[in-house]
Amino acid sequence: MTAAIDGTRRERDPLARVPIGKITRHVVGVAAFLLLWEVVSRAGLFTWLPNASDSLIRFATLAADPVFLGDLAATLTAAILGLGLAVLLAVPVGLLLGTVPVVEETTRAIVEFLRPIPSVALIPLALFFFTPEINAKIALIVYAASWPILINTLYGVRDVDPVAAETLRSFGFGAGAVVWRVALPSAAPFIFTGVRLAASVTLILAISVEYFVGGASGVGRFLIEASTGIGESAMLDVIATLIWAGLVGLVVNAVLLRAERRLFRWRSA
Repeated sequence: MTAAIDGTRRERDPLARVPIGKITRHVVGVAAFLLLWEVVSRAGLFTWLPNASDSLIRFATLAADPVFLGDLAATLTAAILGLGLAVLLAVPVGLLLGTVPVVEETTRAIVEFLRPIPSVALIPLALFFFTPEINAKIALIVYAASWPILINTLYGVRDVDPVAAETLRSFGFGAGAVVWRVALPSAAPFIFTGVRLAASVTLILAISVEYFVGGASGVGRFLIEASTGIGESAMLDVIATLIWAGLVGLVVNAVLLRAERRLFRWRSA
């Protein structure tokens, strides 16, 4: 009886589910990497590489830099807007392609032609059609982020249990009801996985456009200004900015992964 009560308490206590050993291994891995970085830089093996300690100090001071925080906010704003528009565009198109085979077969060549085109290569074209730069940035983010969402939606719809769809049709429900009540809920985990993959793409492309355009505000512009400096301070700014970019991507992926596991807990079951 006591063991059963203890087990129930562990299930209700969120701290009991925290994988302490896994977190410890992550911390040890990061600490070992930072120690190796510090040793290599202080040994002079790479004269251009700042110390890990100095880079982390500069990373911390950027948190109080209003210019950097404004650029970071501009990048995140563009990424969020682009990702939201990509979801609104790619999910309906994926549902259409997945539920209407004729449309999917007709457009397959176009999709396979457009999907491999690097989004960075479209920056000049986007700047020509969209002004100011923020519109071009968001347009490219929408283009790049739509593909993983669309493909995951398409395969998620194909994975729908045909018995469930036929059962709903046998009760007199139309095609729209089948999509809304069966196809979309069944494909929701696939769609969310596509959104999580697209989130990292949005950050990469937003910073890339800002870096190439130069005039647009954002982390990319901050990187350009930092790289044009002289001496070790300029490299410290670049390294610290890259650490911020990686940290933001890590946090976004962790939050979305956590949300995916909580929303679709039944999927693993």
